[in-house]
Amino acid sequence: MNNENTEINQKQQKDFKNYIKGGITLVVIIALLLIGINSVIIAKEGEYKVVRQFGDVVRIHENPGLKFKIPLVQEVTTLSKKKMVYDVDEKEITTLDKKRMIIDNYAIWSISDPEKMITNARTVMNAEARMGEFIFSIVRSELGRMDFSEIINEEESSRSLLNEEITTKVNEFLARDNYGIFVNDVRIKRSDLPEANEEAVFNQMITDREKIAQQYLSEGEADKSRIRAEVDREVQEMLSTARAEAEKVRAEGEQEAAQVYNTSFSQDPEFYQLYRTLESYEKTIDGETTIILPQDSPYSELLLGYFE
Repeated sequence: MNNENTEINQKQQKDFKNYIKGGITLVVIIALLLIGINSVIIAKEGEYKVVRQFGDVVRIHENPGLKFKIPLVQEVTTLSKKKMVYDVDEKEITTLDKKRMIIDNYAIWSISDPEKMITNARTVMNAEARMGEFIFSIVRSELGRMDFSEIINEEESSRSLLNEEITTKVNEFLARDNYGIFVNDVRIKRSDLPEANEEAVFNQMITDREKIAQQYLSEGEADKSRIRAEVDREVQEMLSTARAEAEKVRAEGEQEAAQVYNTSFSQDPEFYQLYRTLESYEKTIDGETTIILPQDSPYSELLLGYFE
């Protein structure tokens, strides 16, 4: 009986040891799997994988693929390679003509050198903060050289060139301080007036537009008068030319008619005298004309029937 109990206890102890060994083996396998998985880095397209050891950057993976690190000792952070949009906080500036404006900007930027960015800015948030400070400083300086009307008037404004200048200067400052980021574009998305100034400035804008409209009207009236004077002058010149041509043609016609008359009447002078006498009767004698002539007057011969 005692031998059987002893054998049962030994068997139970052996089974327990086997369970322990199996459990330990399973734990070791799981631990190895976790360590193996933890040592693998999957770098994707469009991102940097930054490997740190005790807080220091040891390497940066820029190309996609499987990478490795020392588990439990090294950790990995991810930075984007893609272009990002940073909305700069709106702030108030003063223009050249002492008008206050609220300017709201945004910037499109990307990380060009992750090692420099981490070394000098530490985090993306800090990098954006420094970039925002540079942008506001340059925007305030550049717009401070312009009048308010020039900034808000798209026809007179040089804001397209201004955006390029701001972008260039911001990149110069970032490169100077080795922040490892590049600004692709800076844009002014909104320019407003402080509420206290809006009504006064709007009234001034209305007055300015009315002055411009009146100027256009005055210039239009002046142009109309000038064009009308030019047209009248051209019409008078054309009429004068036409009258001169008509007089010339009439004179030529009368000259030719006179020549025809002379040629015709020279062939029969007596008929010409008769014709001219009859013409004079037609012009001088009408129902209201009284002519007193001697009876033997040559002019009255035809009237009295004495003409032979």
